[in-house]
Amino acid sequence: MSHSHEHSHSHVPQLDLNSKKLRNAFYIGIFLNSAFVVIEAVVGWWQNSLALLSDAGHNLSDVVSLILALIAFKLMYSKATQSYTYGYKKVTVLVALLNAIILFLAVGGIIYEAIFRFYNPQPLQGKIMAIVAFVGIIINSLTAYFFMKDKDADLNVKGAYLHMAADALVSLGVVIAGVVIIFTNWFWLDAVMSIVIALVILYGTWSLFTQSLKLALDGVPEGVDFNKLKEQILGIEGVKDFKHLHIWALSTTENALTAHLQVDKSLSLDQIENLKDKVKHELEHYNVQHSTLEIYFNDREFLEEEML
Repeated sequence: MSHSHEHSHSHVPQLDLNSKKLRNAFYIGIFLNSAFVVIEAVVGWWQNSLALLSDAGHNLSDVVSLILALIAFKLMYSKATQSYTYGYKKVTVLVALLNAIILFLAVGGIIYEAIFRFYNPQPLQGKIMAIVAFVGIIINSLTAYFFMKDKDADLNVKGAYLHMAADALVSLGVVIAGVVIIFTNWFWLDAVMSIVIALVILYGTWSLFTQSLKLALDGVPEGVDFNKLKEQILGIEGVKDFKHLHIWALSTTENALTAHLQVDKSLSLDQIENLKDKVKHELEHYNVQHSTLEIYFNDREFLEEEML
């Protein structure tokens, strides 16, 4: 016997990953940052500025990240198949992990080149550095604003927001370095600022890496307190035990759970169904949208019934 119950509300931030508004945010972000990468790379090469070139490389990785996230969101809505019964929802997690790895590689390259430049400083025009970086502040701040509202509803959107916000701060650092170079001719500051940029990227990327790796390994999703969830379910009247509990992420926005739910043997099927509805209602508080509960009366007696 199979039953299902749907709630018309939710208790966690929800995000329509297929909405026109979100798609436009990605399209605009990709366009603006692609244009800025070209400008920054050309000027950085012309002025021999490692700070501009390293920031251009970072912005390029952000463009790639935005493109991959957009593709992942589109795949997320692909229909399930006999081979992939959950569809391609997990792609969103893998893309977040891939983006973090790409950024780590970029950080390594920037630091390596910056150390070389520090001992071999090159003449620079601080004014041009400052002007280009100021344009970056505007573009990155605007892009970050597009993702700010939905940043707590999805790991990839949060990653996009953090990248853009960090880029705005990095561009501010390059502006400061350019202004200082104008008055001091401290050309080595270009290399120092590049290292600072790399450390900012590393700091912002670590959280994305650890969260996405945890989800890729089917760890308990961020924000879901395993013990508190179990305690909450055990507090529901009629629930005698709640064990063999497994929680994992289907995607960066959807979580799943399987568990054994012990109830009193005297309960009727309707009462058991109502009890499962209460459990599912509580699980929604923890962003668990897909639940499979196996009902049992004691260690030897199970009710062959599932809730999907």
